[in-house]
Amino acid sequence: MTKLLIDCDPGIDDALALALAGGSPSLEIVGITTVGGNVDLAKTTRNALALREFLRLDDVPVVPGSAGALLRHMVRAAHVHGSTGLGDAVLPPPARTAEAGHAVDFIVDTLRAAPGEVTLAATGPLTNIALAVRREPRVAEWARDFVIMGGSYTRGNHNPAAEFNMAADPEAASIVFDAGWTVKMLGLDVTLTALVTRGVLERMRPLGRLAADLLVPAATSYGVATAEGGPAIHDACAVAYVLDPSLFTCLPAVVRVETAGRYTSGMTVTDFALRDRPANALVATSLEVDRFWDVVLEAYGRLASRLG
Repeated sequence: MTKLLIDCDPGIDDALALALAGGSPSLEIVGITTVGGNVDLAKTTRNALALREFLRLDDVPVVPGSAGALLRHMVRAAHVHGSTGLGDAVLPPPARTAEAGHAVDFIVDTLRAAPGEVTLAATGPLTNIALAVRREPRVAEWARDFVIMGGSYTRGNHNPAAEFNMAADPEAASIVFDAGWTVKMLGLDVTLTALVTRGVLERMRPLGRLAADLLVPAATSYGVATAEGGPAIHDACAVAYVLDPSLFTCLPAVVRVETAGRYTSGMTVTDFALRDRPANALVATSLEVDRFWDVVLEAYGRLASRLG
C-alpha cells in the first residue's frame, strides 16, 4: 500500500486522475490539497469536495491552498476546462466543507508525521509545493517520492515554450526543482500520448454511473475522440507513474525553469547531458500506451463496481 498525497487543481484531467487513484487498491489517499490553476481556487476546491463524495473517498481530507502564483498575475484555463472546471460533467454539490487550515501546513505536517512513507503527486501549478519547501526544506527528504504532471523537454501548450502548470507559476516551479529531491517529471512529451481514442471511450462507456456522470462527459468535453486520436488525460499519468513506474521510460536530467524570458517564461529547460552534475529530475520520454490504458481502465472498472 502506497500512501499518496495529491496536490491538484480540478480540472478535468485532475478529476480523472483522482478517479484512477480512487480505483486503485494499492493506493491509500491520505489527502487532497487544492491550488488555483485550471480555474479559481474556490472552484478547484469545490470540485475536489464534489469528487471526494462522488468517488466515495469519504475519509480523505480536502484542504485548500494558494489562490494564485507567488509573483505573477493569475493564469487560468477555463477555455479548456469549462466555467466549472469539470467540462460537461455535472456532479452533485458537496455536502461537506473543506478541512480548516491551509494546504501548505497540511503538506508539511503530513510528510513530517510519516517520513519516507508518503508519495507526493502534484498535477497543478506548484505554488503549494514551493511554499511547503520554503517553510520546511526537509519536506524534500521526508517525501517517499515526488511526481508531477508538468513541463516538457520539447514543447509547450500554454505557449510554444511552456506547459500550463509551469507557466502558471514559474517561480514556484523553479523553487521546487531546486529543492534537493529528484522530481519525477511527466511532461507533455508523454502525456500527449495518453489519448482517449474512440476505442478507449468505448471501453469506458459500460462503467455505470462513473462513466455516465464523470468519465465520458469530462473526456468528451475536452476534445473529440477519433480512431487514432482524442483528448489527453495528462494528470492521470502522474497517478499511473505512482502505480507502475515501468509504464514510462525516464532519463535523468538537469531541469531548470525559465523565469526571466519574455517569450519562454515557464519553460522547463532540460539537459540530459549531465556532465558530472547531479540530476535533479527523472524526465519521462515515452509511455507504453496500451498497457497504460489497461491499468487505468482496470482501476476505473473496480471503482465503477463500487459506485454502482
